[in-house]
Amino acid sequence: MATVIIKRLAKSPFVLITVLVTLAAFSFTPRFPFKSFSNSRQQQVQRLFTAEELALYNGTDDTLPILLGILGSVFDVTKGKSHYGVGGGYHHFSGRDASRAFVSGNFTGDGLTDSLRDLSSTEVKSIVEWREFYFRSYTFVGKLVGRYYDSEGNPTKSLKGVEAKAARGTQLLEKQKKEEAKQPGCNSRWSQGEGGEVYSHD
Repeated sequence: MATVIIKRLAKSPFVLITVLVTLAAFSFTPRFPFKSFSNSRQQQVQRLFTAEELALYNGTDDTLPILLGILGSVFDVTKGKSHYGVGGGYHHFSGRDASRAFVSGNFTGDGLTDSLRDLSSTEVKSIVEWREFYFRSYTFVGKLVGRYYDSEGNPTKSLKGVEAKAARGTQLLEKQKKEEAKQPGCNSRWSQGEGGEVYSHD
């Protein structure tokens, strides 16, 4: 049977070439095909840092990258060395997780902490948005073991609480926008002789 098929293929060179090319493609298929990696955070290679290890990457050693943490996520910000390196305006964020300072504006002492205690839901929402900015703009390299991730890199109750509070902040802002939309629009006008006046469109 096989001999008959080969004889028929030999009569048709085009078919024979097609078959040979197909067989060659199969024979050269890699034994371990390349895996396609997406940019999802779960599939990226992650390193777990202690606070002491992260502190080494604060920009004072030119042989090391500059890293910062926010809500326990660690990013390589070396490409922004002019900002995050020594003398840069954001150097206080380097080598640590100073999540609170992203909204408090306190860049000294106890202000450089990852504790969000007593912050409002909208303030926490703002910090979560900062974290998203770093995911978009810089390279995510790992997690900081401590308040937001445990020793195995799993989210802690604190991180879940932050996410939930940020979600409430989003809901609160949306509610405020809806309430403001219900209010009649107001305009103001002013002249030197008559002074100021506020009036509605109704």
